[in-house]
Amino acid sequence: MLTKLIVRVIFGALGLWVASKLVAGITVSGPTALVLAALLLGVVNAIVRPVIVILTLPLTLVTLGLFLLIVNAGMILLVSMVVPGFHVHGLIAGVLAAVITGVSSWIGGMILRDDRREYRR
Repeated sequence: MLTKLIVRVIFGALGLWVASKLVAGITVSGPTALVLAALLLGVVNAIVRPVIVILTLPLTLVTLGLFLLIVNAGMILLVSMVVPGFHVHGLIAGVLAAVITGVSSWIGGMILRDDRREYRR
């Protein structure tokens, strides 16, 4: 269980690092800020994000789910306000970071998957 958490934080940090290299509006001062941002992003996504998703559900339905990109970018912007050494400048940079971090987390989830489904013929 703790191993999965550590691997998820590593993939989150990897996604934030890749985003900082690819997106011009994201800066990370060092590995400590990166890991701290990944840890806090996990906490924010577990606690704050579900509340925001429920509150913005009508807007999410109207935009066919695209507003979730804005919600994810908001979570990354929230983390950047708290973590020293991790800065996101603007909503576009936040959206791009959310996409990159989401892909990285998805890859990490695929690697950590326990329940391999066996298909019956």
